[in-house]
Amino acid sequence: MSQQINLFNPVFLKQKKHFSAVTMLQALLLIVLGSMLFYGYAMYQVKMLAKQTAEMNVRYEAEQKRLLNYINEFSPQRAQKLLSDELQMVEAQASMQEALLTTLKSGAFGNTQGYSEYLRAFARQTVKGLWLTGFNINGDGAQMSLHGAVVNPRQLPEYIQRLNREPVMRGKSFAALQMKLPAAVKDQPVAGYVEFSLRSVAAEEVGK
Repeated sequence: MSQQINLFNPVFLKQKKHFSAVTMLQALLLIVLGSMLFYGYAMYQVKMLAKQTAEMNVRYEAEQKRLLNYINEFSPQRAQKLLSDELQMVEAQASMQEALLTTLKSGAFGNTQGYSEYLRAFARQTVKGLWLTGFNINGDGAQMSLHGAVVNPRQLPEYIQRLNREPVMRGKSFAALQMKLPAAVKDQPVAGYVEFSLRSVAAEEVGK
């Protein structure tokens, strides 16, 4: 007769450990750390949004001030005042220019035509072998001096007569003439031309 003996004992089975205290503590620490990181990022975002909001408020206030300035500047009353001030300034300038023109026409400042006609006269009346090296005209031309050189001194009277035919030279007469040889260069005499200087006065002063 056989007998079966059951040697199985549940005590000897390997027990499964689902969560230990250390594991739970680690998990809790990870959760706390993640929460802190999320909170820190959220605070950073809130701070950036607050900064942007403040900047937008500043810009908004600046635009409001600019708009108010434009409204005040271009209001009908402001525009009318600006036009009135500008009109008064233009009238004052026109009055001043008219007074200046009247003074110039009166001849109080001497020559009012400029010296361009003298230059044209000198350019038109040219004589071969004669050239100008300088001139000086004061006021209305009553005092004038010409400096130049000529190859043949006999050509100088012809040049003076030709200048006297110019309308701008009417009423004027050359009263003094000086002629000299050019200065030597490095102790070597310079020949071939003569330097001259003419001085004129008003025709009515010649007989004095």
